[in-house]
Amino acid sequence: MILLAFLFLLSSLPAGSGRLRHPPKAAISSPVFGPRQVHGVLGGSVTVKCFYPATPANRHARKYWCRQVGFRCTTVVSTDYVAPAYQDRISLSDHPEAENFQINISALVLEDAGTFQCGLGVNGRGLSHGVTLSVAKAPPVPEAAELFYVKLRSTWSVSCSFGKDTADQRRYLCKKEKEGCRNIINSYQEIDPDFQGRALLTFEKPPGSFSVTMTQMDWEDTGLYYCGAGEYGKEGKSKELDVFVYEDKNFPQLKTTVTGKNGSSATFECLYDPLRKSSTRIWCKWRLQGCDKIIDNTGFVKFGYEGRVAMFENPENQTVTVILNQLQAKDEGFYWCLSNELKEQQLSTELKVVKGEPALTGPKEVEARVGSRVNLTCSYPCKYNSYEKYWCRWNSTGCAVLPAQEQGLPEPGASCDTASRTAVLSFEALQEDDEGWYWCGVKRNGILGETMAVELRVSSGSDAKHSPELLDLDSSPELGAVPPGGAYSDAEVRKGALPESSSSDESHGSNTVALVLGPLAGLILIAVTAFAIVKYRQLKRSDLVSVGSYRTNISMSDFENVRDLSASNRVKESQETPMGGDEFITTTDTQESAADTMKAKRSSKEDAELTYSSFLVTSERIAQGSSGGDGAVLDVSPPQDQL
Repeated sequence: MILLAFLFLLSSLPAGSGRLRHPPKAAISSPVFGPRQVHGVLGGSVTVKCFYPATPANRHARKYWCRQVGFRCTTVVSTDYVAPAYQDRISLSDHPEAENFQINISALVLEDAGTFQCGLGVNGRGLSHGVTLSVAKAPPVPEAAELFYVKLRSTWSVSCSFGKDTADQRRYLCKKEKEGCRNIINSYQEIDPDFQGRALLTFEKPPGSFSVTMTQMDWEDTGLYYCGAGEYGKEGKSKELDVFVYEDKNFPQLKTTVTGKNGSSATFECLYDPLRKSSTRIWCKWRLQGCDKIIDNTGFVKFGYEGRVAMFENPENQTVTVILNQLQAKDEGFYWCLSNELKEQQLSTELKVVKGEPALTGPKEVEARVGSRVNLTCSYPCKYNSYEKYWCRWNSTGCAVLPAQEQGLPEPGASCDTASRTAVLSFEALQEDDEGWYWCGVKRNGILGETMAVELRVSSGSDAKHSPELLDLDSSPELGAVPPGGAYSDAEVRKGALPESSSSDESHGSNTVALVLGPLAGLILIAVTAFAIVKYRQLKRSDLVSVGSYRTNISMSDFENVRDLSASNRVKESQETPMGGDEFITTTDTQESAADTMKAKRSSKEDAELTYSSFLVTSERIAQGSSGGDGAVLDVSPPQDQL
């Protein structure tokens, strides 16, 4: 009675509740997979392909094709046997590298139709798959479904082409269900919520061709699919796809979700099977309209991601590691690893960015002068004490780890102060080509962990933001002096240049004006005084002559040419001065008067020279004693004799 009640409850469950995330019974009982139905034409031939997991035991196991009659399955052909009725028209070939074996039947007759099994080992012992073979008398015959044997958690990719006349039609992929065909994704950017971030539709050449890729294949993804152009079941063209998901215990199971803190980094692992040197590895962000490429192994880095993302290849285990740092909320989403040759990737990962503080901390931007000594610091918490710390220089093809400081190499070195838990990258004499991005990171057992990016900018002496006057001030940190090593920030420069108060600005300006104008006023006063004295002496020793309407000052020096004649004899000296026309004025002097004239002349000249010398000495002393040093110096020359 209890058993009947249990069966009743199972039968009353809705159909959708049976889609649980666990292996279906068929996958548990038999991982062998093949076509559900095969169609042939009388006199023609058919090929049946059966898939199996290529484990060492299965590779060497017996493969067979048998006819199902009641509870028995009679062998038609096997690895080392052919039934007499099928001699010379049936064959079985094994392809363990492709994980399948094939049965080829030619010269079909109507009696060849029926129910068969393809399997491994002993007939009917579980490792088998049922196939229905039908033989038609004449064509056409239905097109057989394309088979796909897909590993659990791996990727499935299919290409569909329906001719260039369908290039403008809606392209789609749907899954066959009782109610119809459930839309998975189409060219109108409509996608089933369960396949968000997992499915991608891409247009290909020639026109009318497209491909669909699905990642993270699960048990419930097994089933019949249709790719087509137009509307399923109404118009257009379609193609049947039979997908079977099986478990390969040797297939790596990696994370499908990665969580990173805002401002920190996230590490992604990608699998390529196989990892071919000739192929291009691509890491992109999933979007409905396509996969936006961020980085690849040829050196491409999307604009805006410089210094943020790097790709590291690990050929020994056929993996690629991608690290994205400086995480932001907009970085959330699904990220894919693709290959241009295989058109597949083994893992898509969802990134979630949460609030929190990064474990690795330090200055994210550092600016320093050429030739200065600079230390890039990276502090880490106690949980990373046992991790290996490293500094590397970022470029578009990776991040080259810098040599350790204790190795004594001239290049920048990395060292770790375990007492303060700080990893330091030192530059003894900074050069212009040292400018760029540097990463500090941790790793354990070769697995890369959290990273922190630092941008180093190098400025030349002429490009430095410091004022030369600021550098001559007090070098204490309180006044914003440049710290040892040459690293500085704009805030420190501004701090050093700030005045203490507005009153100090005013007093400083007043002192500067006094220092400049005081000496200048003194020089001008001395020059005016000297000029007045000289002029006065000249006026005092000159004779006033009036001739008609003319009035002029004639200096005694104008008669210096008479000195020689008056000294040689006592004869009266005369000089005629033309007045215009035929008029002359005659002046006579005795020897005594000439001597007086010479004495007066010498006295006036000596006084002028003495005054001018005193002026020069005073001016020089004032100029040397002035703190300004920039005051104007007047050019005062001895007065010239004038007529």
